[in-house]
Amino acid sequence: MAGSSEVRPFIPVGIAVLTVSDTRTLADDKSGDTLVSRIAEAGHRLVARAIVPDDKQPIRSQVEAWMYDETIDVVITTGGTGFTGRDVTPEALEPLFEKRMDGFSEVFHRISYDKIGTATIQSRATGGVANATFIFVLPGSPGACKDAWDGILKAQLDYRHLPCNFVEIMPRLDEHLKRGAGSK
Repeated sequence: MAGSSEVRPFIPVGIAVLTVSDTRTLADDKSGDTLVSRIAEAGHRLVARAIVPDDKQPIRSQVEAWMYDETIDVVITTGGTGFTGRDVTPEALEPLFEKRMDGFSEVFHRISYDKIGTATIQSRATGGVANATFIFVLPGSPGACKDAWDGILKAQLDYRHLPCNFVEIMPRLDEHLKRGAGSK
């Protein structure tokens, strides 16, 4: 059964938030604000925040820059996960994934289904790991950001969460890189 350890300390992680939108600014980015407030409430560090247009290259470039920033452990994007011609966030980021996190999408859709029913199929929320950085691709609504954070990310980014969590495996995310370098 999932729970929380009173013995383990809380370990804050560095998180970057990227809003993908042709129309939003920091002044009216409600989804980004939702994530930022939840990150702060949980005790994590907001290391970076940006808004980029719905175009593959700016999305990929920003996330790649953050993947190589040693202060960033997690990147959360919001926006661009639908089916319109401008929705390209999964196409921009999934090629970067070294490991895809199918369970993230499945659990997100389960949570979303309980709130909005079959409309959840209109989202292509996804997650993965690239360069030892967790990347989560969320829909652009504040409700979807709340659902993903409250229902999945808050617990998984808390070292005290049992039986397992993302924080405890962070030091081992790049084992394949170390193993590859040592086998030459």
